Amino acid sequence: QVQLVESGGGLVQPGGSLRLSCAASGGTFSNYFMGWFRQAPGKEREYVAHIGRSGANTDFADSVKGRFTISRDNAKNTVYLQMNSLKPEDTAVYYCAARVSGSRWNAQTYDYWGQGTQVTVST
Repeated sequence: QVQLVESGGGLVQPGGSLRLSCAASGGTFSNYFMGWFRQAPGKEREYVAHIGRSGANTDFADSVKGRFTISRDNAKNTVYLQMNSLKPEDTAVYYCAARVSGSRWNAQTYDYWGQGTQVTVST
């Protein structure tokens, strides 16, 4: 059983930056593909980013491409989401998730989820 705990959310002004962290425990972290999703009030959970098991392969939703980066440190069992040039429409609860296989874009293929961290982009 893998436990995931996100941190780093908060309130930031438009154009600002935040770095989210997701610490994993209870499993072999390097065995898992990792993803970030987000859910805004009244909307469905949506895919944000993916990183492969070694960290060499990354992928992003079009809405965040060029502004967000994803990385992982397998020695620290942690995955990061660096968010730059934040916009009000980035406001959401951000979740990290781990999967063994399946589509990176489909939330249902992920086996473990964190509790989420709130990101609010506002003046």
